[in-house]
Order: sequence, then structure tokens, then C-alpha cells
Amino acid sequence: MSANAQIGRTPRVGDKAPDFTLPDVELKERSLKEFQGQKVVLAFFVGAFTNTCTKEMCTFRDSMARLIDLKAQVVGVSVNDPFSNKGFAEKNRLPFPILSDVNREVIKLYNLESPDFAGIKGYTVAKRSIFLLDKKGIVRLTWITENPAVEPDYQKIEKALAVIE
Repeated sequence: MSANAQIGRTPRVGDKAPDFTLPDVELKERSLKEFQGQKVVLAFFVGAFTNTCTKEMCTFRDSMARLIDLKAQVVGVSVNDPFSNKGFAEKNRLPFPILSDVNREVIKLYNLESPDFAGIKGYTVAKRSIFLLDKKGIVRLTWITENPAVEPDYQKIEKALAVIE
């Protein structure tokens, strides 16, 4: 983590994205730093199998050819357990890592907690958000919404990836 990034503060453009390690759908520990050397679309989503999250992850899936041409890797993160995420990834044929932040450590690190989600006391999920990282892991674009029904601007993401080194 860079000196200008702090725990519990949302990373800003120009910050080094805080590293983390989370299990993927095969229970393999994956760290953000393993993706350095390529551009990363770090996509925090609210929950597997929900309508908007399914549309969002499937939109990334459907644009993989363009994202690969832009030398970008999508990494999805949710608070769902790895088993639910595996079912979600398999059902939707997601060709990119989906990581499980079941202990909510990463959403806390990135300050993306949405507590008492859907009126359920004590149920915390991630705010839908996107961080575009350059090949060195520096944040080049952030997008965060308080409204879980809002999807990111996919064209804006691709345009930003086109100019990020």
C-alpha cells in the first residue's frame, strides 16, 4: 500500500491500489498484485445471482474480446462465499476471477461497505464500484454508486482503458 493510501479510505486516482488476498471460486488464494503487468478492471459487485450484478458481470463477459485487446483483466469481488460465487460464475460462464470477501476485509479496506443492505440489519455488502488500475497497480479511474441498481458506464471504462498504459 502506498503512503498516500490509508485503510478505510477509498483509493483515489493516483493512489496505488491496496493489495489484498482473497479466495477464488476454486478456493485458491489470489492477490491483486498477481495481476500487475496488465491493466485491471477491479469490479466490486453487490451479490451473486442478483439482477443488476448478473447484467454487469455478463456485460464484462460479453466484452472480453475488446478488453483483451485493451490488455485488461477483469477481477470481480463480492462478499458471497466461494461456493455461491462458483455457481454464479459457472451459470453465467464468467471467464475471469471472482473473489470472495466473506469477512468484508477488502470492502472495509477500500471503504465500500453498504451496511444493513435491503433493510437487513447486520448484512453488509459491497457498494457497486469499479477501479481501473494501470500495469503498475495505480488507480486511474474510480466509479462508485450508492444505488445498487445502477450499472457502470461500460463505454467510459473501455475508453479509459484505451488510454491507460
